[in-house]
Amino acid sequence: MYDIIALGELLIDFTPIGKSDRGNNVFEQNPGGAPANLLAYLSKLHTKTAFIGKVGNDSFGEFLKNTLKEKGIDTIGIKVDKDINTTLAFVHIDETGDRSFSFYRKPGADINLSIEELDYDLIKNTKIFHFGSLSFTDSPIRETTLKALEIAKDNGVFITYDPNLRTNLWNDLDEAKAMIIKGLEYASVVKVSEEELEFITNEKDIKTASTKLMREFSNIKMLCISLGSEGSIIKTDKYYEFVKAYKVQAIDTTGAGDTFFGGIIYKLIEINMRIEELSKEDIIDMLAFANAGAAIVTTRYGSISIMPSEEEISEFRGLF
Repeated sequence: MYDIIALGELLIDFTPIGKSDRGNNVFEQNPGGAPANLLAYLSKLHTKTAFIGKVGNDSFGEFLKNTLKEKGIDTIGIKVDKDINTTLAFVHIDETGDRSFSFYRKPGADINLSIEELDYDLIKNTKIFHFGSLSFTDSPIRETTLKALEIAKDNGVFITYDPNLRTNLWNDLDEAKAMIIKGLEYASVVKVSEEELEFITNEKDIKTASTKLMREFSNIKMLCISLGSEGSIIKTDKYYEFVKAYKVQAIDTTGAGDTFFGGIIYKLIEINMRIEELSKEDIIDMLAFANAGAAIVTTRYGSISIMPSEEEISEFRGLF
């Protein structure tokens, strides 16, 4: 039995690391993809993980599979596409460490995972199934993701969801909104940014928007809202708690949101997902733990390869 299985994009992030002697931008090849980032962190925290996705039959795909194996993530669910190359993303970082992406995914191997390639037994054999909305942008991965969600739901698997809006990967924002909302129907725990929450609900006020969202989707038992350098919020049926972010010198925010959500999920695994038993103090500690992991990764370049250990997080929290 796995603690968590994630389905979604597995790709190469080319991250800028400075200039060459000739003044040209230098990019470092990093393994990436939000669901894979999250699993890498959870694996570092000694949870049993597996990934479902697709890479190309190329050096990038081989590198990604090997990287996940090295991180302790089971790659049994990864398929290799003979015809379509591994998805690539070039990361652009501004002076605050915030990033934007240019994707090479028209198509990319990750969107070509078909229902026929889905391992139903793998999905049935996990406590948590995790997914994100990038698996809804194109066919056949859209239909495959929906099938996986039905299998998980029918077998009583706990579902977590990161809408992770990337507007440049959608042909139409109305379609993006409709599919992101479709994903909300399945999840018990959802992580959104402030911007994503407004996009989904059309409400600017966070408390109003979060209340509206959880009222509309009664299946959502916990809503986690990341506010970047400001901090984060958790809303449940009983609580609405905010914890400030740790102040660090960020150089690259890639993977910070995934690390934050991974920290939340790790704490949920510890209590066997019994959200209704959480106290106010439990939620505040959960947010502080998640914020610490996210803060640490912003001080490092990359994502999958630089996840902190639980010991590093304890040490880091002790500094504040």
